[in-house]
Amino acid sequence: MKINGVQYRSVQVDPDDNWTILIFDQTRLPFSLNVLRLTGCVQVAHAITSMQVRGAPLIGAVAAYGLALALRVDAGDDAMERDAATLAATRPTAINLRWAIDRMLAKLRPLKPEDRVAAAYAEAALICDEDVAQNEAIGRHGFSLIRDIAKTNDKNRRINILTHCNAGWIATVDWGTALAPIYMAHDAGYDVHVWVDETRPRNQGAALTAWELGSHGVPHTVITDNAGGHLMQHGMVDLVIVGTDRVAAQGDVANKIGTYLKALAAQDNKVPFWVALPSTTIDWTVMDGIREIPIEERAASEVTGVTGQTKDGRIETVRITPHDSAAANPAFDVTPARLVTGLITERGRCAASAAGLHSLFPERQSQ
Repeated sequence: MKINGVQYRSVQVDPDDNWTILIFDQTRLPFSLNVLRLTGCVQVAHAITSMQVRGAPLIGAVAAYGLALALRVDAGDDAMERDAATLAATRPTAINLRWAIDRMLAKLRPLKPEDRVAAAYAEAALICDEDVAQNEAIGRHGFSLIRDIAKTNDKNRRINILTHCNAGWIATVDWGTALAPIYMAHDAGYDVHVWVDETRPRNQGAALTAWELGSHGVPHTVITDNAGGHLMQHGMVDLVIVGTDRVAAQGDVANKIGTYLKALAAQDNKVPFWVALPSTTIDWTVMDGIREIPIEERAASEVTGVTGQTKDGRIETVRITPHDSAAANPAFDVTPARLVTGLITERGRCAASAAGLHSLFPERQSQ
């Protein structure tokens, strides 16, 4: 996707140093566009844990490169397994991270240590290219939903789409998941407008989704997390599209905290609620998302404080709660499949159910 007319990917090998990995520091957005140079496994693990890089598909791709960087130091069996475990443990909810590490190990374990570095970089690059292709396909399948709404709308009426958190191109290698259909509709000339949930406590919507939509020229409005239901009640939302960090084999969806409440409001107001995901986000081993998907608990300081830009341009974090008040910070919630209109994958759309998923992925029937 583009920033001020310049094409970017969210992770790439440094063209001036074929061993170094470049990412955007997402903790600095939207106030500054900082590029981080990652040269080792420890740096990659920190970038994922601190959310300098985030988004389920993207952290899988970056972790793959992290293992490649680790192998440059020690490509032996013990070191490779240790570094893979370190990377896999950085965040527990997003299944893409574990998937990418497992794929890398499956490729690398049979090889001699001296052959592993080149193979690791090649496999990580392949993971990135596949992610781009998958997300572009998700965009096409989701775009048809928007096109169908346009056909039934009053002539020239704007199509209003609500999204939660950030599932755009900076959460993937390119295109994004939930935002890919929106970009395609906008680029095709459709009058789309996005309601952007702020997404407390880290404000990924207000900071990241609003920034990337604005950079691409897509009309949008930032709203408080609690405004979505009100907008739906008054006919101001045509469609909800969100991303996900893990989908259970029967359609339950884990996504950023607050997604469940949006799904409840959507069902009550008969607003379609769609979830966009690459197949790497499906966990075929989980049959009950509410009971089985681990929910990351992040630091209380993300709730008790808020970071923003002062009038003189400084980035500051201020406390917003009493000093003696405790704070809990579950990073995700699980939306039951019964509240999900359907899933948008690279192979097409389906019902949020085991039967629906198997219709697109028949090779998984036995699992």
